[in-house]
Amino acid sequence: MRLVAVLALGISAAFQLTEPSLAQTFDDSLQVYAVNVVKTPPFKKQFTGYGIYLGGPWVITAAHVVGHWPFLTRPRVLVAGLDLPATVVKKDDQVDLALLSVDETKLPVSLRLRRNPLCTAPPVPGMEVVDVMPESATRTRIVSPLLIASELRSRFDTLVDTVEVSGTGIFDAQRKCLLGIISAKVQKFGYRRMNRRLLVNPDGFAGYFVSAAKIVGFLPPKFHF
Repeated sequence: MRLVAVLALGISAAFQLTEPSLAQTFDDSLQVYAVNVVKTPPFKKQFTGYGIYLGGPWVITAAHVVGHWPFLTRPRVLVAGLDLPATVVKKDDQVDLALLSVDETKLPVSLRLRRNPLCTAPPVPGMEVVDVMPESATRTRIVSPLLIASELRSRFDTLVDTVEVSGTGIFDAQRKCLLGIISAKVQKFGYRRMNRRLLVNPDGFAGYFVSAAKIVGFLPPKFHF
């Protein structure tokens, strides 16, 4: 009986040790989709932002990452160790999304064969997600729009608990599908009662992301990946 108990404890300890490392391994595997988007404004320093590879020749990012006049800033995409010229296929400054294309034949076959699925289920508060950029994959959570000013809730309706970088991808931590693209930071507020009064105080910032549902509405009607 003692031997069985010792074995059970050993298995339990091993599981506890390996489970976080497996989760981190799965999170890190999402970095293959993360790219840098580079623009060079006239007479200004080069700016490097972020985006997400969807598959085929397609990359999606926030519209403000490529700027108002991409024909002047000549955007490029850094992916799989390559520096590729990019074409802005579609851009919507209101939604804050831009779809770029690169020369697919220049990409390694291992990447070209991948397809980055968009989530079909909406994000819900408390849901664990992964923010993905080329340098890192970090976990955060979905938070309720009730934490931000009421007049902003209809516009910034999908939020993560921490401020993230524009153009990075938010992935469902369980399904590994793309939930959205980070677009902006929004002031959060905390609530507490004191002397029968409800006090509202600034409480850091949340990261707003353009949801997968809005990405689907933004993509061209015959878009396939």
